[in-house]
Amino acid sequence: MPKIVDHDARRRLIADALMKVAADQGLEAVSLRHVAAAAGVSVGMVQHYFHTKDEMMAFALAAVMDRTETRIRTAVAGLGENPPPRLLLRTMIAALLPLSGTARDDGRVALAFLAYAAVRPEAGAGLRPGTGQLVEFVAGLLPDPHGVASAGALLALMEGLGVYLLGGQMTPDQALTALDAQLDLLFLP
Repeated sequence: MPKIVDHDARRRLIADALMKVAADQGLEAVSLRHVAAAAGVSVGMVQHYFHTKDEMMAFALAAVMDRTETRIRTAVAGLGENPPPRLLLRTMIAALLPLSGTARDDGRVALAFLAYAAVRPEAGAGLRPGTGQLVEFVAGLLPDPHGVASAGALLALMEGLGVYLLGGQMTPDQALTALDAQLDLLFLP
C-alpha cells in the first residue's frame, strides 16, 4: 500500500525551518541545504516542494502573515463590539510589533524579507496590494482630513519601531510609549 503523504504539512515543516534559519541567521543564510538541515529532511525533498529560493521565501512570508493576522484578530476580538478607533489602531499596531516571542521571530523574518525584496523588487510585488489596503483601512479610522498621508506616516512609524525593537535600540515599553504619543497627536480633540 502506498504511503500517504501530507504535502501541506511538509511544506509547513520546510517553511518553519526556513523561518528559523532566517530568524536566527538572516536571509543570507537561507539555502536549500540549510533549510533541509533545519527541517531534518533531504535537500531533494525541499527542492520537490520549492523549486527556487524565491518560492520558499514567498511561502514563509505567507506563513508569517497568517500568524500575524491571527495575532491581530485575537487581540481585536478582546476589545468587544465596536471599539473606539484609537483603541482599535493601538491594539492592531501593538499586535504587529515584534514585542516578544513569536512576534519577534516573525518580525525578523519579515524584516529580512523586506531587505531581500529591496534588491529583488519582484520578490516583494505581492506585498503591495495588502499594504495599500492596510493604509486605506487605517486612514478610515483616523479623524484627520489627510487620512491617507497620516495613515502612511503611522504605518511607517510602526515599521521604524519594529526595526528599533529588533535591533535592541528600544524596549517594548519605549516603543508603545512612542506609539501612544503619535496616536495622541492624531486623535487630538
